[in-house]
Amino acid sequence: MLKGFRDFIMRGNVVDLAVAVVMAAAFGAVIASFVADILTPLLGLVGVPDFGELSLSVGSASIRYGIFLNTLITFVLIAAAVYYILVRPKAALDARMVKEQGATTKTCPHCATDIPLAATRCPHCTSQLS
Repeated sequence: MLKGFRDFIMRGNVVDLAVAVVMAAAFGAVIASFVADILTPLLGLVGVPDFGELSLSVGSASIRYGIFLNTLITFVLIAAAVYYILVRPKAALDARMVKEQGATTKTCPHCATDIPLAATRCPHCTSQLS
């Protein structure tokens, strides 16, 4: 019984997933700190106010839409930080790597699917390739 559990826990995908979750949490904390401690204060320099105190009273209910606006601004800042810190540099690195390695695929003339250079038959449309 314990051997099966140990084998399950030690399988590569479970350990890889655990590492990914821990790294994602740590990276999320870094991005959140970058936004909260660097980007958000810079918004004050360009005249964007803190909306946290804005609210609307309807009967006995208080609708705090200012907190929602602050959260929306934080979301946009996090998305921009992830895009400019991770996505764009990774795409540029990938493009450079492909350019340095040369082409690894060719296009099937019959169905326009990308296939490996060594293929003699298209796996998508099964056409014989020259």
